[in-house]
Amino acid sequence: RKFLKAVAAVPFAGAVGASAAEAQTWPTRNITMIVAFPPGGQADLAARPVAAALEKILGKSVVVDNRSGAGGMLGNAAAARAEPDGHTLLMALSSMTFLPEAERLYDRKPSYELDQLVPIARVLADPGVLCVRSDSPYKSVADLIADAKKRPGQISFSSSGNYGAAHVPFEMFQQAAGIKLLHVPYRGGGPALTAFIGAQVDITAQAPGPITPHVQSGAARLLANWGAKRSAEYPDVPTMIELGYKDVEYYIWAGLFAPKGTPEPVIKRLRDAMRQVMADPA
Repeated sequence: RKFLKAVAAVPFAGAVGASAAEAQTWPTRNITMIVAFPPGGQADLAARPVAAALEKILGKSVVVDNRSGAGGMLGNAAAARAEPDGHTLLMALSSMTFLPEAERLYDRKPSYELDQLVPIARVLADPGVLCVRSDSPYKSVADLIADAKKRPGQISFSSSGNYGAAHVPFEMFQQAAGIKLLHVPYRGGGPALTAFIGAQVDITAQAPGPITPHVQSGAARLLANWGAKRSAEYPDVPTMIELGYKDVEYYIWAGLFAPKGTPEPVIKRLRDAMRQVMADPA
């Protein structure tokens, strides 16, 4: 929350002395949009329509580059180190805000810091949802908790990686409910979803977008969401807060970033372009 408030409040500066002419000539070549996860997850689902829309506005190809690994750390770091000329962007997930802190927990030097990336626009902000397969014996969160207390550490859940956007909400849930689940990390939300549908794990957390086709097909159902209120798409699915876990609130947001040092006129043009993208009903 502090990070998002800072994004909204601070007028981020670009390179000193950058002229408006730079924004007029940019982009001079194709743009690479790094996604720090494999195809099929929340970041990838956000990136592809945005890339297609930006191409029309900017007049250059916007190529989505999936660079997965380390729960998003590798792709985020690649974007942070990229030449700050506006030709490399990052579609990041909420996990990018705390991955550097996770590295410090283990006395490791983070491969990037938040101040190396300038926020352009938030694209999605969905509450995570707790998913079970249609053949699961769990009809409610209470059923899941009751079984987890009988079998600590035996009910498995998939995530997009250690400290990723599906791992953290499950840790919050476990602490609040006083249970222990078995964490099975994958290289991204797409593989974590595939493992869940393939019965390699018992449960998972997903953003609504990736799981909805499986709910509609009858392969999965939702027990709860991590938002402050019920979603319009799933009005019958209760929130964790409703169920008595008042501090268990988590959103899997996706946002577009550029490397620090990208000229301010280019940042402004990117933000203006993203306003057009996000106002487009398609």
